[in-house]
Amino acid sequence: MKTADALTGLTLLHDAQRVVLEAAPVLGLEKISILDVLGRVLGEDIIAERDNPPWDNSAMDGFAVRWEDIKQERDIQKPVTLSVIEDVPAGTMPSKAVGPGQAIRIMTGAPIPRGADTVLKVEDTEHTQESVRVFKVEPKGANIRPQGEDVTKGDCIIEKGTRIRPSEAGMLAILAKSFVFVYQRPRVAILSTGDELADLDERFSEEKIINSNSYGIAAAVQEAGGVPLLLGIARDTPAALKEKISHGLHADILVLSGGVSMGDYDFTKAVFRELGAEMNFWKLAIRPGQPLAFGKIQGKLAFGLPGNPVSSMVTFEQLVRPALLKMSGCRSYGRPVVQAIFQETFSKRRDRRHFLRGILTREDGVFKVRTTGDQGSGILTSMVKANCLIDVPVEVERLNPGDEITVQLLSGEAWLSKTEQIHSGTHRLSCC
Repeated sequence: MKTADALTGLTLLHDAQRVVLEAAPVLGLEKISILDVLGRVLGEDIIAERDNPPWDNSAMDGFAVRWEDIKQERDIQKPVTLSVIEDVPAGTMPSKAVGPGQAIRIMTGAPIPRGADTVLKVEDTEHTQESVRVFKVEPKGANIRPQGEDVTKGDCIIEKGTRIRPSEAGMLAILAKSFVFVYQRPRVAILSTGDELADLDERFSEEKIINSNSYGIAAAVQEAGGVPLLLGIARDTPAALKEKISHGLHADILVLSGGVSMGDYDFTKAVFRELGAEMNFWKLAIRPGQPLAFGKIQGKLAFGLPGNPVSSMVTFEQLVRPALLKMSGCRSYGRPVVQAIFQETFSKRRDRRHFLRGILTREDGVFKVRTTGDQGSGILTSMVKANCLIDVPVEVERLNPGDEITVQLLSGEAWLSKTEQIHSGTHRLSCC
């Protein structure tokens, strides 16, 4: 397989993604409390040790009866009257069985007494402490939740590799899992480079620009399940850059932004080599984000992202995020994708894959997409407005209104219906 386009010498994105994922190790496991599981990835299959519900129980407040006693009742003027022999609140077990002509008063969630096969709603009866009059015939088995209706003992209820949401946390509680094994979260050292940068807490003059990349990347790391470690800003000298990068090698991944181009003050390549880096590529056939470095330094994954804010975010999405997800134990590494109808005109050269910032909408069940406007790599508002990235293949030179195009969602699977999620392309790497 080619790793670079023959005409441009640039590494193709799908090849770069393959190289990155092959290099990214899955991290080890740690045992944590159920109170800390939200957003973590399960490192074990969760097997049910008992049925849920553990016994047949009432779905209503009412009366547990034998259907045989009420099945013939049709005349509201001649209701059946049954004797009430016991009260069973939720949290207690019945001590008696229901016999002919008898009923037991039962609360929601309480176990069904022996002999009973139907529960009558309390509002469909007239009752005293000793008796109940039945005015409505229920089908046999009505208002009973059967044992194992939710969970069957021995079944795998949550699979290893699942990212835990509130629903999974609740299920862990039902299964009495107070502690579970999860994958460790990758620690990501984040470094910005350039004398032109000033950090948020610095006094700076008008010729400086704010270091936004570190904070945008840190948020992206957190969203992907990693732990960001900010190294600050490396000034434009080899010594300063080497010192900062050396600190970052204590993490699992180093992400550097800026300094990977060919300018006079871009020292990243030389410093990487001095630190013994084994580099896989330095340029990608994509836009934005052509200058991008990836390799290993002392066994740690190292990414050199472009300095422009949009380029930094787009390349993080395509390469760093999949690596983080794999290292975190996830089973799928890509964003959900859908096919949408393009609403504008767009043209480019057939030399790179473009990622346009887009706004995806749905009209009458059809996905439609348009750009956020100006697509300059320094226009961060194009990412702020976007809920998707429009993926324009290398070979496509022109898009016209009405053309179908692949779109990567940035706002999560909740934006899609369940059916659309099934067909949305959330595969191992949806962006390939």
